[in-house]
Amino acid sequence: MSNEPPRTGRPPFGSWRARDRRFALERPVVLGILNLTPDSFSDGGRWRDPGAALAHARRMCDEGADLVDVGGESTRPGAAAVDAAEEWRRIGTVVAALAAEAVPVSVDTTKPEVAARALDAGAVVVNDVSALSASPGIADLCARTGAGLVLMHMRGDPRTMQDDVSYGALVPEVARYLEGRAALARERGVPADGIVVDPGIGFGKSPEGNLELIAGCGTFAGLGYPVLVGPSRKSFIGELLGLPLRERLEGTLAACVAALERGARLFRVHDVAAVRRALDLAERIRRTTPSGTVPPVPAGMPGG
Repeated sequence: MSNEPPRTGRPPFGSWRARDRRFALERPVVLGILNLTPDSFSDGGRWRDPGAALAHARRMCDEGADLVDVGGESTRPGAAAVDAAEEWRRIGTVVAALAAEAVPVSVDTTKPEVAARALDAGAVVVNDVSALSASPGIADLCARTGAGLVLMHMRGDPRTMQDDVSYGALVPEVARYLEGRAALARERGVPADGIVVDPGIGFGKSPEGNLELIAGCGTFAGLGYPVLVGPSRKSFIGELLGLPLRERLEGTLAACVAALERGARLFRVHDVAAVRRALDLAERIRRTTPSGTVPPVPAGMPGG
């Protein structure tokens, strides 16, 4: 597994299958974040009104989001757990309304009861931050319905994940974990082209560890599944640059572009328009070969 995939040419993955949709990975895929929670770190409480939430989701789609990732339980460090009934109460109306408008919906949940109701309402992806640790039944649901599945690395749970952020070798450890969780999903019937892996930026890692994950995206891509990253507005940007929450856009853009160059193909973000533009231009640059480029001299030849 290499840390440095080729920076020009075609990406190593063709598409990601999610029910009756295929998301082409020729262009970076953007997931717009829609938190319907009172306590999310960045926008908690802002979209709790269904009308405001739907308007924001439509705006993100107009700005270039390929999916809307809807969550009803905060996963910020120290967040309190909510039961399945309350989580569904928060998101159900919005999930159904977006699906009725043919908006591709990803549901951010670890609970099979919530995932099942979201899929019944028309969602096409389950984004499981526990990577099936909370319930392998999520894989069974995705296998039965054909839904796409995102598997993320997290040490512990949101209440404990920042208690210990030390690792012997972070990138290999996260890669082994994701490889094992993807294997479990496949054993339970999820096809390989329905799986996406996420190294879990901000979930049980130090600021420097998050930089390692971004730099190591080539290793995660080497597992054979598309890689999703979610650096948007996270605290490591604030800590490393000394910035408050509302001044982390440039750091988010830098993290997304750096991850793209190293093999990531999917990006979960708040600021869709800015990220969409940055990624599209970075991808154009990544695919461009300078005119007049001289090919390398083969080994053993004069000058080689």
